[in-house]
Amino acid sequence: MSTRTDAPTRREQILKEAARLFAERGFHGVGVDEIGAAVGISGPGLYRHFAGKDAMLAELLVGISERLLDGGRRRVEETAGEPDALLAALIDGHIDFALDDRPLITLHDRELDRLRDTDRKRVRQLQRQYVELWVAVVRELYPGVTESQARAAVHAVFGLLNSTPHLGTPAAGDGLPGRGATAALLRSLAHGAFGSLAG
Repeated sequence: MSTRTDAPTRREQILKEAARLFAERGFHGVGVDEIGAAVGISGPGLYRHFAGKDAMLAELLVGISERLLDGGRRRVEETAGEPDALLAALIDGHIDFALDDRPLITLHDRELDRLRDTDRKRVRQLQRQYVELWVAVVRELYPGVTESQARAAVHAVFGLLNSTPHLGTPAAGDGLPGRGATAALLRSLAHGAFGSLAG
């Protein structure tokens, strides 16, 4: 979801490779030496950047929750009270996350319970705030919808958008038809799901 164009820092490189490896083989299936090798440093060299694998996992899962919420809040400010435009912007932003950060979806599903209580609670708190941001715009667009209906619809759309790790890869020719086409498909499905609330 970031619009940065400058080169990633070593810390960011480590996190990206850790996310990929954790998603592929599980948190306990990856050692610090393998993460270090993926970024061209020794395993012990990782400890100059992180206290250990637990710290990497926490930063990955708390970090993406913070980025999603910050991005959502930014879109609220940018759309200045236009609920149609805001919902479209929220959907597009989440699609970017779902397509560009697929390993983090897998990590969240498999490894959230490995976080320390404080980190796990922080992730849940950030996620609740993100959901409520969506619920507010859905209820503004569809005034007849109850809060619980809006929340259920938001979670259903998240489930749809966050299905990307299960769709295969374009390179393998076994699933995703390409980023642009997949984004368009997800966008259409998400808008269709919310549009059904109008009935």
